[in-house]
Amino acid sequence: MKILDKYLLKKFLTTYVFAVFVIVLIILVIDYVEKNDDFIQKNAPTKEILLTYYANLAPYWANYISPLMIFISTVFFTAKLASHTEIIAILTNGVSFRRLMVPYIIGASLIGLFSFLMVGWALPKANAKRIGFENKYINEQFFFSDRDFHMAVAPDTYIYFSTYNNQSNTAFDFTIEKFEDNQLMEKLSARRAMWIDSLEKWRLYDYKIRDIGIMKDNLTISRTHIDTTLSMYPTDFESGHSVQETFTIGELNDQIALLKSRGSEGIEPFLIERYQRFATPFAVIILSVMGLIVSAQKRRGGVGLQIAIGFLLAFTYILFYIMSKGIAESGNMSPLLAVWLPNIVFGFIAFIMYFTVPK
Repeated sequence: MKILDKYLLKKFLTTYVFAVFVIVLIILVIDYVEKNDDFIQKNAPTKEILLTYYANLAPYWANYISPLMIFISTVFFTAKLASHTEIIAILTNGVSFRRLMVPYIIGASLIGLFSFLMVGWALPKANAKRIGFENKYINEQFFFSDRDFHMAVAPDTYIYFSTYNNQSNTAFDFTIEKFEDNQLMEKLSARRAMWIDSLEKWRLYDYKIRDIGIMKDNLTISRTHIDTTLSMYPTDFESGHSVQETFTIGELNDQIALLKSRGSEGIEPFLIERYQRFATPFAVIILSVMGLIVSAQKRRGGVGLQIAIGFLLAFTYILFYIMSKGIAESGNMSPLLAVWLPNIVFGFIAFIMYFTVPK
């Protein structure tokens, strides 16, 4: 790595870190002002506020705004270099624009890799603590209110309950139905089903089992209880607030496979979360290159104009991403396409813009 590369890489990383630090600090202050009444009302301990909530909220926001901050910081420090005629001096000394892009791509790749490792394995654990705090001290207490609930727990196996109490983890008027070739073969009915933590099983009380045969049915009735393992857990009936953010990549894949096996609705947020974790590092590289292209030329409007253009493009990217994500969550677009579409479009724009820059 040459002296010029080290110089640009240092500028790139220090400007990015400073920008993220300032923006995250502002966000935390605004968040505290907004939620202070909740903290007082629910007697949240100061230690938990600082170490459980804000210590985990800060890295969440740092990662969330990373692509935007990469773009803004790239535009900011590159525009300053251009205004001081440093970019022109570099290019006139035989360095091609393509070669100038190298330290930017290296810096963006380092940040993208770090972001991927964080969001894939470290941040989910931090998010679980943060969201747990929010559910306890900020959000209203969650009650599962669905009635006459149906769910597939295995191929051709379905459960039903009339009501569920997520405080005692108990389902009432519980049934399990097993089908074969679209024919009901077995039906288990119980007055209630309760989750037993120590066994990690469901305990069915006052149950009866009906085996349906070709010539004759067999009915078993018991006033005791029976324990059974189902692909159904109390977490399925807890608050779904940002729950996909609490899974590591491996856990996220397992959850998606579980939801697919059930044929459940609501799988889109989990797919979007998985695809987003792989797409973000590429977004960081694309936006850093675009930021360089936008700000490398010295303009009459000065640094302010270039920064304004940068903000406009960044706002367009965010708006585009939010719109495509919302369409995907409604089921009207493939989650994979929704996550990658902004990268594809802005990657193409960056490619076209590259040919407008003097080499």
